[in-house]
Amino acid sequence: MGPTASGKTDLAVGLARTLDCELVSVDSALVYRGLDIGSAKPDYPHHLVDIRDPAEVYSAADFAGDAARLCGEIRARGRTPLLVGGTMLYFRAFLHGLADMPAADPAIRAGIEAEAAAEGWPRIHARLAAVDPEAAARIHPNHSQRLARALEVYLASGVTLSDWHRRARPRAFDPFEHFRVIQLAVCPWERRVLHERIARRFHQMLEGGFLDEVRGLRDRGDLSADLPALRSVGYRQLWAHLEGACSLEEAEQKAVAATRQLAKRQLTWLRKWPDLEWIYTDRDGNLSKHGLSDEVAASAGGSPLALAGNYLDLPPT
Repeated sequence: MGPTASGKTDLAVGLARTLDCELVSVDSALVYRGLDIGSAKPDYPHHLVDIRDPAEVYSAADFAGDAARLCGEIRARGRTPLLVGGTMLYFRAFLHGLADMPAADPAIRAGIEAEAAAEGWPRIHARLAAVDPEAAARIHPNHSQRLARALEVYLASGVTLSDWHRRARPRAFDPFEHFRVIQLAVCPWERRVLHERIARRFHQMLEGGFLDEVRGLRDRGDLSADLPALRSVGYRQLWAHLEGACSLEEAEQKAVAATRQLAKRQLTWLRKWPDLEWIYTDRDGNLSKHGLSDEVAASAGGSPLALAGNYLDLPPT
């Protein structure tokens, strides 16, 4: 696991080559065909990449079922499944399950978004707080997608999102019963290093044809900015630019800011994640010694891959 631009894909590929693993992507953008440059689609083979058209919807529940199936198939081949990505809700759905809550209701969602456009997302947050204070406390007032979904669930069912989570059903597949589960997170020790990587990577995406990629998706004629695929950071800002809502420079600034906010939310998830081993890196991608004993740091020799291997070699607890 790790925030965007943290180096998790490179680390996972290194582990896969060392340990004979098969990689399973845990990324809500990589599932979509045609979202290549802006999703930083990897060259190394991953499962669950390019499995949906951008006009389709892919949910956390879909991911949990697909990942469970793949883990069984990979183990049957005598290999190790290695899940890698930054969509924390997918990780949680796979490891701990999700409540069987109502499906999305486009009419209710449209009403919520219209109210937000007229009165602002803080107004939607206040409505949610009145009926589901637990969910409102977890969701930032400007996190539009999560706010809309939480209020939509209540309006559609009369049951709050928090109550649905408490009703989660037992699962047919529990990874902890079938595997020794080891959970690693990689991240630069200094936040400014992560921010620099985010800005640099987005600029490289633009140089690599990201705007043309979004233009091609828009020119299809059957896609809209409201689809989950096109709400991914970077895509929605460039789409807005092509709609004439802002200049390309403004779109880039907004996309970088949104990506930083995404990284912040990912780190908030990870700080609360149980049984997580951290691998911190420096500006050059080498192992940072922060939080490590001299003995552990020496045994890893400055390599994040070596430290990951050390964690994998620890006896089960």
